[in-house]
Amino acid sequence: MSRFFSSKYNCLIPYTPGEQPKDMQYIKLNTNESPFAPSKMAQERAANAAKNLQLYSDPECRDLVEAVAKYFAVQTDEIIFTNGSDEILNFAFMAFCESGAVFPDITYGFYPVFAQLNGVEYSEIPLQDDFTINISDYKSIGKTIFIANPNAPTGIVLAASEIEEIVKANPDNVVVIDEAYVDFGAESVVPLIKKYNNLLVTQTFSKSRSLAGGRLGFGIGCKELIRDLNTIKYSTNPYNVNRMTEAAGIGALEDDEYYKTNCGKIKENRQWTANELKRLGFIMTDSYANFLFAKHSVVGGKEIYLRLKEKGVLVRHFDKSGLRDYNRITIGSREQMQSFIQILEEVLKELL
Repeated sequence: MSRFFSSKYNCLIPYTPGEQPKDMQYIKLNTNESPFAPSKMAQERAANAAKNLQLYSDPECRDLVEAVAKYFAVQTDEIIFTNGSDEILNFAFMAFCESGAVFPDITYGFYPVFAQLNGVEYSEIPLQDDFTINISDYKSIGKTIFIANPNAPTGIVLAASEIEEIVKANPDNVVVIDEAYVDFGAESVVPLIKKYNNLLVTQTFSKSRSLAGGRLGFGIGCKELIRDLNTIKYSTNPYNVNRMTEAAGIGALEDDEYYKTNCGKIKENRQWTANELKRLGFIMTDSYANFLFAKHSVVGGKEIYLRLKEKGVLVRHFDKSGLRDYNRITIGSREQMQSFIQILEEVLKELL
């Protein structure tokens, strides 16, 4: 780092995004992107919006807010749109964590980064041996709570009733439920925002709606929470969602059946891949996301990751205690998963 870098960030360890190598053509199963292109309507609306890129985007995202409000049966002042869901998560750390933050020790890697970036004191609660959350650990905790549901990288879910217990037990603190992967089999808790004013639900168009490159996220909560978040937004970057992305988001909502069909295909491919992995000697968590979290009974996770990469397949390996035996495998098209299994069989023959 340079001698000009602020000392308050000297110890900051940045988030490590999934690798994007360009040295060869890979089967890319490491960043939980959709294997399906954005819908035709999303593409057409984005292309049409590009004709007016000389103009600033609407900072209120009014057309998109109205569409999402109708979709989720909430009010327009209960929604905020951001540049990916990462931005709203960062806003939440900025706005609601004066008394500290808490989240699982194995979860989305950006949570501790956001805490450190914003000078928020935080603690990490260990998952149970089976990677599940014990909801009793999160009751009356006196800090802002962040829970990814389904969790990443495990894919394990909490029931809506369990999340409600946590929200109800922490009336004086915000509970943030990160639903980035909710459309692949979990139950959203958006309806609970009508009952609890301390609940903020975040979602993204990156995964189930094929707009990872568009960077479109949003939060839903009571209007007072959204007003707080907008104070942060308008103090940092009011034009945070560009014209093309907003238009693509509206188009995606109009083509909802297209995305529901794609989610169904991913769930089918997830089950097919899980069965094949079990046949090859793997064990895995019960995932409700668009990925599997799996380890082999004999071969180490890093060995498998490196050999797959040599053969043109990318999966995500986390070199962290408790996770090293596992790899996170994005669920792609059936053709991609068949190729992955074929190459994985070759790898295992070489290593066993």
